Amino acid sequence: MTQRPRIGFVGIGIMGAPMVRRLLAKGWQVSVWNLEPERYAQVPGAVVLDSPAAVRAASDIVIFCVLNGDAVEECCFGPHGLARSKSGASLLIDTSTINPDRTLILAERLKSETGMSWVDAPISGGPAAAGEGQLTIMMGGDTTDVGTANTVLADLAANLTHIGALGAGQTAKIINQAIVGVGYVLMGEALALAEAAGIDAARLPAALAGGMADSTVLKRIYPQQQARDYDPPRGYARQLDKDLKNVMAFIKEQGLELPLVARAAARYHDFAVGNEMVDSAAVARLYERAKN
Repeated sequence: MTQRPRIGFVGIGIMGAPMVRRLLAKGWQVSVWNLEPERYAQVPGAVVLDSPAAVRAASDIVIFCVLNGDAVEECCFGPHGLARSKSGASLLIDTSTINPDRTLILAERLKSETGMSWVDAPISGGPAAAGEGQLTIMMGGDTTDVGTANTVLADLAANLTHIGALGAGQTAKIINQAIVGVGYVLMGEALALAEAAGIDAARLPAALAGGMADSTVLKRIYPQQQARDYDPPRGYARQLDKDLKNVMAFIKEQGLELPLVARAAARYHDFAVGNEMVDSAAVARLYERAKN
C-alpha cells in the first residue's frame, strides 16, 4: 500500500484552521506553523513546528493559506522560510490570494533555490465549506504537479478545476473576487431597498429563488446582512478590501476600464477603513448609516 504524502500547512487563520481540521479528519498527517501561536488551539491533532522551514523538512507537500503576497514571500524566503530547509517537500500548493505575476516570480525563485514546484490554488467558499470539504478551488500549474496536488485537495474541495498554466488559478480568483466584491455591496443595497420599501425583507431570497436574480450571495450574504449576523466574523473586511485592490490593479494591467467593479471596490474600501477586522458582509452598515 502506497504511503500517503505528509502534509505541511502554513497559515492557521479563518480559512486555514478548518482546512487543517478537515485534513486531519480525513486521515492526513499534518504539520503546521502559524505566525500567531494562539491559533494552534484551533487544530488539535496537528504537529506544531517552529517555522515554515521546519514544516517543509517534515512534509512531502506544503500548503500555504496566508494573508497576502508579502506573507507568501516571507514564508518562502524569509529568515525561517521554506528556502532555509535543504530537504523535504517538493511541492508548494498556495491557496492564498495573490497577484498572478507575483506568483510566477516567486515560483521561479522557489524552484531555483529549492527545486520545489508550485501550484497556485486559491480557494472560495468560506470557513464552513472549508471544514466540510466543499471548497471551490481553481488551480494553475504543470499538469503533473496539479495531479499531485489533487491527491490532497480532493479532500478539501467539491469543485476542483485545473484552469491553466501557473498563475491561471490566481487569475480566475481575481475574477471570482470581482464578482464577490460587487455582490457584497449589491446585497447591502438590495437590503436597504427592501427595508425602505417596507416589504418582508427576510423573505426576499425565497421569493427570488430559481429566478434570474438567484445566486449564492443572495442565499448566503443577504440573509446574514438582513439578520445583522456579523459576530463572530466569517471573513474579515480587510481581506475582501485587499482582494478588491488586487482586482483593480489587475484590471489596470489589462488596459481595461470596468466602472461597475471600480465603484463597488471604492464603496467597499469606504467601509473597510476603520473596520478591518469586522465581518466582510457588514458593508451593509454603510446603508444603515446613510438611511439615518
